Amino acid sequence: MDGIFYAKAAAFLGAAIAMGVGSIGPALGQGLIGMKGCESMGKYPESASKIRMAMLLAMGIVETSAIYALMIAGALIIFNR
Repeated sequence: MDGIFYAKAAAFLGAAIAMGVGSIGPALGQGLIGMKGCESMGKYPESASKIRMAMLLAMGIVETSAIYALMIAGALIIFNR
């Protein structure tokens, strides 16, 4: 009975670590993308629509790694029942 408890505890801890570590990179990346996008729109307001579209596309690509971390954390929790 203790082995099952330890396995579940390890899965929950692994899910927490996966979400914690897996969301640090995308958060920093999106912050940098937003910072540079706003900086570029301030310098070149005539091309703000192109910069905004590129910025949103880049943020979507960066966000996928956080979604993968969420999927792994969910799999660790769901499949350890």
